[in-house]
Formats: sequence, structure tokens, C-alpha cells
Amino acid sequence: MKFEIVSPIEEIEVIAIGTTIRNLSYLEKNYGSGRWRKLKGKAHVRLPNGSIRLVELHWYESHGIGRKDIKIKDYIG
Repeated sequence: MKFEIVSPIEEIEVIAIGTTIRNLSYLEKNYGSGRWRKLKGKAHVRLPNGSIRLVELHWYESHGIGRKDIKIKDYIG
């Protein structure tokens, strides 16, 4: 599903770091090794049908590599 983030991501929390990430081998194989973290936060996104919703996002991030695999985990309100 394609979506566009239209507001800053807020209430960012770390879910997992390093070896506690289940997909660590996938991340290192596709994007390179680094200090990977799995994070979650809330933001407004524009969906393909044009509506704007507040959602909880999950993504992976590593210094020097950036945010990867951003996905909508839950719709809020």
C-alpha cells in the first residue's frame, strides 16, 4: 500500500535494537550492516484514496542508512 507521510512523526519509541530484531539478517543483507533499530511513532498520512488519517507507523532505522520499510501498523481514531 502506498501512502505519503504529511506530518512529522511524533511519539517515537524504540521497539527493538540489534539482535532482538527478528528481521536483522534481512536488513543487513538488503541494506548493509549497522546499528539497526526498530521504531514506532504516530503521524498523519495521505492514503491512495486521498483521505488523511492518523496512524501508527513502524520502521527500521540505522545511522548512515536511514529509515527503511516504513509500514502502517494501526489506524488511530
